[in-house]
Amino acid sequence: MKQTLTQIYDARVSAGTLRADAAQRSVLPMLETVRAALETPRKGGLLGRFAKAPPAPRGLYLWGGVGRGKSMLMDLFCEAVAVPKRRVHFHAFMQEIQARLHEARKTHVQDAIRPVAQAVADDVRLLCFDEMQITDIADAMIVGRLFEYLFDMGVTVVTTSNRVPEDLYKNGLNRQLFMPFIALIRGRMDVHELESETDYRQHRLAGAQVYFTPAGVGARAAMDGLWDELTGHDEASRLVLTIKGRELVLPHYHNGVGRASFWDLCAAMLGPGDYLAIAAAVRVLFIDDIPLLSAANFNEAKRFVTLIDALYEAKVRLICSAADEPERLYIEGEGTFEFERTASRLREMQGADWGQMPG
Repeated sequence: MKQTLTQIYDARVSAGTLRADAAQRSVLPMLETVRAALETPRKGGLLGRFAKAPPAPRGLYLWGGVGRGKSMLMDLFCEAVAVPKRRVHFHAFMQEIQARLHEARKTHVQDAIRPVAQAVADDVRLLCFDEMQITDIADAMIVGRLFEYLFDMGVTVVTTSNRVPEDLYKNGLNRQLFMPFIALIRGRMDVHELESETDYRQHRLAGAQVYFTPAGVGARAAMDGLWDELTGHDEASRLVLTIKGRELVLPHYHNGVGRASFWDLCAAMLGPGDYLAIAAAVRVLFIDDIPLLSAANFNEAKRFVTLIDALYEAKVRLICSAADEPERLYIEGEGTFEFERTASRLREMQGADWGQMPG
């Protein structure tokens, strides 16, 4: 007899591969309901390609802070469901959709979104998304109609997010045009906050050193160890953010944790909007090799100040290696006075409880 998701979870706890968490376990019956609905044979399957698809079972929007176990629950669910399915990072999926729309528009079709949605629906009955978030206006303007088509075509969506639906695309340009998508989520998916009794990432960082100096082999090894802890030793990929038509790349990213060097982030011609987008996309950011700052790298220093301000305001957990202590990073040349605030923030961000997510 097929095991339920709760039985699978409990077996892994007994085997020592998972740590028991009551909040995580409470989500499993919700996922089991979605699984059962998906695996129930659909009626009307012989009515032909152009028949209206049976209604898609309600999906689940699972949100909560970084480190609650959302991705693990998604993996467990997706592995167990016996229907055509796909598990993909939401940002990567939307990049694919935009590329398909570009090709569809070349055919001068009246509504390019419909055939693109149909192609997705032809392949899967279940889409499992990691980290639903909207930072790009191009995505924001099409996501509502895209998902309305997908739902109508019989596709069920289960997704994780760090944000409640109402905070998606928060303060975004023309956000009023995005609001129907939030209503669509509420109408077609159950929304549940995973209020875990333990925030594993914050627990791992509690009392841990997060500012390493001097930068070098030892600092790199220590940061690599923390990186492995926070990403679960999973393989990272690049995160590509589209900002006003430009691509901004974080070289390493996994499940809310990003990593880049000082030069990746501050040598490029980036501005406040770029750093705000990074701060919105991650909950933990590793920055390697912050150098001594002076008139010789004044532009890079100015960008670094802007970056730290964005991370500070967004309560992003910062882990970094630097040439010296915060107060000694910028001690000569124009800008030293302004940097005092940045040094103070770098010191504050080393606190054990910095960046803890609400709930």
